[in-house]
Order: sequence, then C-alpha cells, then structure tokens
Amino acid sequence: MNRRTENAVRILLAVELAAVVVFSVRYDSLDFRIYLQGGQALTDGASLYLRRWSGLWFTNTPFAALLFAPWSELPLTAARVLWQLSTVAAFASACATALKLAGHRPTRGVLLAAVAAGLLLAPVHHTLFQGQVNVFLLALVLADVHRVSQGRTAGIGIGIAAAVKLTPAIFIPMLLLTRRTRSAMVAGAAFLGCTALAHAVAPDASRQYWLHTFYDTSRVGRTYISNQSPYGAICRIMGSPERVGEWFAVVPVVLAVAGLALAAAWARRGDWLAAATVTGVTGLLVSPISWAHHWVWIMPALLLLLRDGHRRAAAGAYVLFVLAPLWWTPHNGHPLQYGFRGPLTLVANCYLVAALVFLAHQALRLRAPRNLSLTSSGPA
Repeated sequence: MNRRTENAVRILLAVELAAVVVFSVRYDSLDFRIYLQGGQALTDGASLYLRRWSGLWFTNTPFAALLFAPWSELPLTAARVLWQLSTVAAFASACATALKLAGHRPTRGVLLAAVAAGLLLAPVHHTLFQGQVNVFLLALVLADVHRVSQGRTAGIGIGIAAAVKLTPAIFIPMLLLTRRTRSAMVAGAAFLGCTALAHAVAPDASRQYWLHTFYDTSRVGRTYISNQSPYGAICRIMGSPERVGEWFAVVPVVLAVAGLALAAAWARRGDWLAAATVTGVTGLLVSPISWAHHWVWIMPALLLLLRDGHRRAAAGAYVLFVLAPLWWTPHNGHPLQYGFRGPLTLVANCYLVAALVFLAHQALRLRAPRNLSLTSSGPA
C-alpha cells in the first residue's frame, strides 16, 4: 500500500470514528438500552424475562445480563460512547485475527484498510446502530480458532461467546469433529461456568430462561425482514409461522450436518479460516433467528474469497452487504412481504441466498487439488 492510499484510508477511518462518537452521543441505541435495563433487573426475580423493556423482550442469556450489570452503573452517554468505541476495537481485533488466519501479517496499513472497509458493511454498522454484541462474539471465536490453528489449546472465548448468545456454541461440535477434543471440553466448561455463575447471581431468571424462554421464538418478530435465517424466509413465504409445518424441523439438522462436515473437511486441509467461516455461516443458517446485524461473518468470508483469488465474487459480496438490498423490499407487514414472488423474494432474502451460495462454493472448492502451500494459518 503506497503512502497516498494509506493516508486516504486514515482519513476515511477518522471520519468513521468521528461519526461513531457523534452517533453515540446523540442516539440512544435500542438494543444497548435493553441490555442496560436487563443488567439492572437481573436480580429482580424472574422479571428479566417476564416483562418488556423499552417495548421489547430481553432475549439474551442471564449471563449476558450479568455482563451488562456494571455497564448499567455508568452515565448513559458515557456508557454508549465507551461501548461503541469498544465495538470498533473488537472489530479491529477480529480483522487482525482473520488476516492471520488468511496467512497475512496484519501490517498497520492493511489492518486500517480492512477496518475502514469493514465498518461500511451493513451488518457491522447495523451492530453499531443497535449497540449489539455481535462483533465481540466474532472476535472471541476467531481468537480461539487462531489458537487452535497453531496447535494450542483454546475454547474459553468460544465458551464465553456461547454463554452470551447460544449460536456460537456450534463451534464446540466443530472442534470435536476436528479432533480438538481438549479445546471442545474447555469451551464446554467455560460455557457451563459462565452459566452457573449467572445462576448463582440470579437463580429465578436463570430457571425462567433455560426452562421456558430460550426456545420461545414467538417473543421476537420471526417474519420481520431482518430475520435472514431459513426459518425467517419460510415464515414469510408461507405467510406466518403458524403455517410452517413440522417438516421444517429437519432443515436445520441437515444444514448443521452438512455445514459442520464441510468445516471439518477444510480443517483437515489445514485451512482454519475456511473452517471457521463455514462454521459461523452454518450457525446463522441453523439459528431460527438470524437478524441482519448477526451477519458480521461476512468479514472473514470476504477475506477468504480474496485470499483464494476470487476477487469478483468478493467484490459482489461486498457490494451486496454494503447496500443491503433486503431493506429495499416491502416489509413491516406489507402484503408483498409474504408469499413467493420470484426475484423479489430472492432479494428480500439476499443474505440467506448469499450464505447458501457461499457454502456451495466452498464445497465445490474441496474438489480442487490440495494446495501444498496451505498451512494451518493459510498460504505460506
């Protein structure tokens, strides 16, 4: 990267950081506000899950509420600014780790460019807009996968991430399938330890969550356009969740088996960036609720495509996840949101379509001759 380009990247990143700070000061992010209210209500019996907060249900784990209890003690504006800047820092950490997994030394210029370009991705800036936790979970998981790729025991990050939001737990069977049994056990122990800690602090809320709440998808808008999971898509196509038959229960099982098998195959080739990205995308497809801001796995997916020389595919995916055309289609209860309407339905579910194409692409790549220069951290 020449000096002029690096200066341009620095200016872009400075503008983005300034925008994040101004936004944090002026806008009360809804999800972050609910997180803070959850932290305040954690020890108030089971009320954390029995009442609405700012008009919505608290849907994360009791351990997530426990983590936000200290944040709730800060002045609101200070908490927002600190949280958003921490999110950017976590995203920079995730970018650095993904670059290492791709076999690149994350020099300052390259890392700045990756962060500046990544902040323009809709799932990333939507995470900032909502004050969500997705980027922190991405950073924790990638850090563990990088340790595994170096032959070291890991799992604490994956366990913590799964204790905050259940979707990252899909990395535990991935570790088992790749014979990283010790790391899988560490991840499971970290998850159980975090969950037990939350139960010790808030036993009523924990019982309510694990016995009743965590599998209740009716507490969120399953047909809302932001839900880009297969379940969200079929609910919109069928018209309502009540019209989705019991047959659909087979779909996430098939996707999980196929995705984890594909990830394990890439891990056996020593390509842990591909293994991690395939697993992360599979988790989005298996989960019944995958909001648009959950799709931060687009960042390592883009790096994977670029590393393997698929520049046109990477450019197309980047444009798709920057423009986020799903928001341009009829939603918020519009009649055209429901039923199958050809190209309109494909655009309305463009993240889901992109994920399925990506997994198919990675499966086809397995048929190519093994690249002998590929090491545990990417190309030599």
